[in-house]
Amino acid sequence: MRSADSPLPEEHRERHRASNHANITKMSTDDSPTTDTAPTPRRTAVIALGGNALSPPGERSSIHDQFRHTRESLGLLVELALDGWDLCLVHGNGPQVGDELVRNETASDEVAPLPLGVLVAATAGWIGYMIQQSIQNALRQAGSDRSAVSIITQVKVGRDDPALAKPTKFIGHSIPDERAARLAAEGVAVKKDSHGAWRRVVGSPKPLAIPELEAIRAQLATGTIVVACGGGGVPVHRDAFLGWEGVDAVVDKDLAAAVLARDLGASLLLILTDIDAVYLDYGTPSQRALRTLEVADAERYDREGAFGEGSMAPKVRAAVDFVRATGGRAIITELSRGLEAVGGEAGTTITLENA
Repeated sequence: MRSADSPLPEEHRERHRASNHANITKMSTDDSPTTDTAPTPRRTAVIALGGNALSPPGERSSIHDQFRHTRESLGLLVELALDGWDLCLVHGNGPQVGDELVRNETASDEVAPLPLGVLVAATAGWIGYMIQQSIQNALRQAGSDRSAVSIITQVKVGRDDPALAKPTKFIGHSIPDERAARLAAEGVAVKKDSHGAWRRVVGSPKPLAIPELEAIRAQLATGTIVVACGGGGVPVHRDAFLGWEGVDAVVDKDLAAAVLARDLGASLLLILTDIDAVYLDYGTPSQRALRTLEVADAERYDREGAFGEGSMAPKVRAAVDFVRATGGRAIITELSRGLEAVGGEAGTTITLENA
């Protein structure tokens, strides 16, 4: 059975609705028209899309490649937009911010390098541009006049977060052994990933709040699709004298999306990855997908180390944080099955309790 917030069948979609408020005209018993001014309930979804969707592993993606991948990744957003959802998209930037650091190195003799926090903001700008342009073009082709906008978003973190002193988040592409040794000698943190390849690692503090929350909420209220917390958002802390100050780190985009969804009061958090669902014993002959998962069970499995620290575990934790705080629904699935998952037919759905 289709849930109340699942996509409607194609023939019932309102393709030109710019927001979820509507006046419903109906006939009374004497056939005279009456107007019910009660607004249609708003449905807000926050969608987390990985930077690898735009720059896949193993591909040295040019900007033209990334535009192409962006266009290919937006079918789900267009379908949900046509179905009347208020949408906020959070994208990752792991490959892209790593490339920006390489540009820093290459051009360091010519121009002053930019700090990591500024590079996060830069990637949020140009990736946001790619996404909003591609969404606008796709919506026009589908007959919708809804708009899209990108907001460079700061994310509050703790200045004393221990993660800042223990770099663990992989960014960028793989690095040859010789270059990895040179970077390490220069004090740059590098580490081998699960595939045995050297990559940069940076601090990744826990996101606490979104300073631009009300600006995002105001745009959503107009029916505008918002790209926010790009690259996990630009990490900042509150200085007692100066106000907001940047932090050189990269926030996990799934955790940032969960905070944003929580504070917006979203009904759905959709985390898109390269695996169709959350699995137990993943990568073994006995692997099995978890189609539904209660928060208590998810936390128990996580304590037992069932999800993989560098891959699925942070996504499950983000989903659990959102569901526990709001009572909403979180889904983890691969991009190609996103629409099915929203309809309850794919992916892993995490709730407080299974119905």
